[in-house]
Amino acid sequence: MAAAGDGEAAPPQQQELAPAAETTAGGSMIAKLEEQWRKTKEHAETYPYVWGSYILVYGGLGAYLAWRWSKLRRTEDRVRVLQERLRKLAAAEESQAASASGSTAPTPSPTQQPAAGPAKPASGP
Repeated sequence: MAAAGDGEAAPPQQQELAPAAETTAGGSMIAKLEEQWRKTKEHAETYPYVWGSYILVYGGLGAYLAWRWSKLRRTEDRVRVLQERLRKLAAAEESQAASASGSTAPTPSPTQQPAAGPAKPASGP
C-alpha cells in the first residue's frame, strides 16, 4: 500500500467510485439506469451461481403463482356458470309456484316447532 504523497495513483477502489459519483450526481435518469444496469450485469457475471439460483427460485415461484392463478380463474368461471344455472332454476321454480298458487288457494305454512334443545333429565331426590 502506498502512503499519501508518494506520487502513486489513488487506490483502484477510489478511482472506480469517482466516475460513478459524477454520473449519478449530475446525470439524467437514463444515465442512472445505465449505471445500475452495468453494476447488475457485472455482478451477474462475477457471481453466476447466485443469479442462477435467483432465476431458479423466483422463476419457480412465478410459475407456481401463474399456475395457481389460472386454476383460480377456471374455478371462478365454473362457479359463475353454476350460479347462473341455479338462478335460472330458481326463477323457473318461482314462476311455476306462482302459476300454481294463482289457480288454487294458498296453503298455510306448517307450524314450526319451538327450537328447544334436548329435554333435560329429571333431577333425582
